[in-house]
Amino acid sequence: MREPSNPRGRRRQRRSGGTPQPVASPWQNIRNPLPPIEPLSADQIESIHRASLTVLAEIGMKVTDPEARRILADGGARIDTTEETVFLDPEMVEETVAHAPSEFILKARNPNQSLTIGGNHLTFSGVGGPAFVSDLDRGRRTGTYAELCDYKRLFQCFDIIHYALGGFEPLDLPETTRHLDIGLAQWRYTDKVVGSSLLGSSRALDGLHMACIVHGIDFDDLPTQPVIIGNINTNSPRLLDGPMAQGLIQFAKAGQPVTVTPFTLAGAMAPVTIIGALTQQNAEALAGIVLTQLVRPGTPVVYGGFTSNVDMRSGSPAFGTPEQTQASHITGQLCRRYGIPFRSSNTNASTSVDAQSAYESEMSLWGAVMGHANLVVHGGGWLEGGLVASFEKLIIDVEMMQMMAKFLEPLTVDDESLALEAMREVPAAGHYFGAAHTMARYKTAFYTPLISDWQNFEAWQEAGSQDVAQRANALWKQMLRDYQEPPLDPAVLEALEDYVARRKRELVGADAVDR
Repeated sequence: MREPSNPRGRRRQRRSGGTPQPVASPWQNIRNPLPPIEPLSADQIESIHRASLTVLAEIGMKVTDPEARRILADGGARIDTTEETVFLDPEMVEETVAHAPSEFILKARNPNQSLTIGGNHLTFSGVGGPAFVSDLDRGRRTGTYAELCDYKRLFQCFDIIHYALGGFEPLDLPETTRHLDIGLAQWRYTDKVVGSSLLGSSRALDGLHMACIVHGIDFDDLPTQPVIIGNINTNSPRLLDGPMAQGLIQFAKAGQPVTVTPFTLAGAMAPVTIIGALTQQNAEALAGIVLTQLVRPGTPVVYGGFTSNVDMRSGSPAFGTPEQTQASHITGQLCRRYGIPFRSSNTNASTSVDAQSAYESEMSLWGAVMGHANLVVHGGGWLEGGLVASFEKLIIDVEMMQMMAKFLEPLTVDDESLALEAMREVPAAGHYFGAAHTMARYKTAFYTPLISDWQNFEAWQEAGSQDVAQRANALWKQMLRDYQEPPLDPAVLEALEDYVARRKRELVGADAVDR
């Protein structure tokens, strides 16, 4: 059994030699006070908007789910039933999208960790969706449920991770029912905001029912209080498939927030120009947003931007590129034009925890933060183009996200910060280490790194000559040893376990395709 410690992960360990190890940043609601980077003019953004409306009106979206087509038709869309293609009138698109709220509150199991989504609020989640997991000890492998539970525990340990959604697929569990185990793990091992799979109606409904159990609310009361979030991806180019549409519809009926994220890689699933790829992304996102608002006007929705490019030499996806950063900044402009919260990502294409993984992540994080993203998905742990969730990369990403949060803290200009008295105290060619001004502030003056090592070469050698991946490896293991499970009413846990057991009995032997 692991020994209990501070459940929020704010503690001070010691390295060999007795040097205090830095503490993790405390929980905070991060706001971005800086003006966003806007590569395009307002007129250029309008050109993308109008071109997107032309795509929806003249080229159309293929929508394979009959219920989704019916809802869109009832809202005024023209349907080509032979090709399952939906054509949306520009005026209808603009009027319907206007119903989406610009900001909403998403409740967590721990009310102190509920989140405001929209405006200049910035939130981070861990990686989600990989089929593989890796660490320095065992290498790259398929993920197991036990390892997923540990990953969720790490999400709980770091306050810079606001959402416990994500992780990786536990491939040792049956595909038809593993979403239930994933849901149980995130509700049990974290008390943060969580998410649900929207891959079909039944998975979405299971997520909603489990949220009702945890929050003690009736299913019919869900529209009054967002308590769980889901993400759908369009199948670019221009396809909204059945399972994704069904999951979106169930969440929208329940008034729960949906993130609509086209997966547009320029040169492969979208035009090779970034502007063309963004035009297609915008059309696909608007189509999904329209569907949410036709199901229930005012449903919280997030515009997901995930436009990057491919390596034209191999066709492989590329992430953390200059083009992806440009796309993030421009997507932020589009979201502000519609008054809808913006989702971006922290990504890289590296196959190992190396310099490439760090500088590509830094590029994509910079694009997200300075594009004024409200939700940065895959904030921690993404590796190998999203195929792998890495334990060491999770820790390194936590460091980078904490640095971003520190960078966004506003600076004060006053007599104390101008420090003229300190300058009078210190003689020419002297130093400020012992100055009264320094001594009064040295503990909080600067960002304290989590794993970055700022010692000189000799001290680094004496401490063991570990690189950043090795230090991250030691830290995630220490965090798991110190992890404390957040309190959960035993009756609630029992009700969750009963629900999961009952649903598994119902699904055993059922067709894996959601009905």
